[in-house]
Amino acid sequence: MTFFDDDLLLSSGAAKRVYSAVADLPVIDYHCHLNEKDIAADKKFTDIGELWLAGDHYKWRAMRLMGIDEDRITGGKSFKEKFFAYASIMPGLIGNPLYYWTHMELKSLFGITQPLDSDSAEEIWDKTSEMLPEMSVRSLLKKFKVEYIATTDDPFSDLSAHGDIDGIKVRPTFRPDRCFVEGVSKSELEERLDYFMKKGCRLADHGFDAFGDTTDLEWLIRACYERGVALQLHFGTFRNINSRAFAAVGRDAGYDVFRDHIATDALARLLDKMYSELGDLPLIVLYPLNDVYLRSVCAISGAFPNVRVGAAWWFNDTVAGIKRQLETVSEYAVLGTNLGMLTDSRSFSSYVRFDFYRRILASFIGDKVERGEYPEKSAAALAEAVAYRNAKEVFGV
Repeated sequence: MTFFDDDLLLSSGAAKRVYSAVADLPVIDYHCHLNEKDIAADKKFTDIGELWLAGDHYKWRAMRLMGIDEDRITGGKSFKEKFFAYASIMPGLIGNPLYYWTHMELKSLFGITQPLDSDSAEEIWDKTSEMLPEMSVRSLLKKFKVEYIATTDDPFSDLSAHGDIDGIKVRPTFRPDRCFVEGVSKSELEERLDYFMKKGCRLADHGFDAFGDTTDLEWLIRACYERGVALQLHFGTFRNINSRAFAAVGRDAGYDVFRDHIATDALARLLDKMYSELGDLPLIVLYPLNDVYLRSVCAISGAFPNVRVGAAWWFNDTVAGIKRQLETVSEYAVLGTNLGMLTDSRSFSSYVRFDFYRRILASFIGDKVERGEYPEKSAAALAEAVAYRNAKEVFGV
């Protein structure tokens, strides 16, 4: 095999055949942090440093781990200096998902197949700088066949930039975390959720550290059920653990981790209470950040209607993490109804993560075909459902 060739992450002949069925499917990104105003304005990027390093805390964290000074991460150095600093750490990132995503982006967007490092940084900077003026946000989205984007939005966002933009459905997601902390009234939030729905919202989302008082969550589940809105629950986070860095750099900068414990009993009690009250549940998608608890969450999903386990999220969207997620969902829940991948990203070049996921999915299914554990006649349809069709159907895209 050659460096990042077409068979990357494809472990067998059957895997390659399964991958061929999903490689060119459109993308439904039902959870991300992209800026919809950049889509509406069709933003362009001055250089690859801006494209990659303006807001990607995955990269910032890796650079800190490799000893890069903060001035070349979130500080005042130029994007070129930041890019060269990022290039210098690449040889040390073997196995890290950034190593895969970086080289997949170079290949898919710029046709660059050489490894990024200090030696190649100047040449790659020059080549990408020549090509980027011809690229824009929408051209990137079209290249990746993005069909649907659900951004993550504060309830009081005006949503003026959402809509059908150049053939791409850009829809808001109702995310009330801040409002719960600040004590915004439920009547105000209901009005805002109804406004979101008028703008095409099909999803709500709530991110929280731990299960405590569930009053707000109960209201949100009830509101989603009454309106036919799907609800994503992201939990088990431990935010801004470095207080000095938080004071200097701010939130979403690479200083969040996962909790050592997730109270899955509390999750079960919450779902039981709401199911007993409502007689049913909205579609609820669960994302535990500490995947030690993934088995428990998968088991709980089988005890209630309309509850599914989400994609391998954040620290878990690695090669091994996605494999664990596929294995655990298969063994303790059902893979056939899984909703596949999402970006959870602020970067418009991050859509290679779908190809990354589809290759791992194809190998997971293909390896079972190779071992005689699954019929090849069913493999492509299963992969297509997980990679694309389930999300399309569930979210009404």
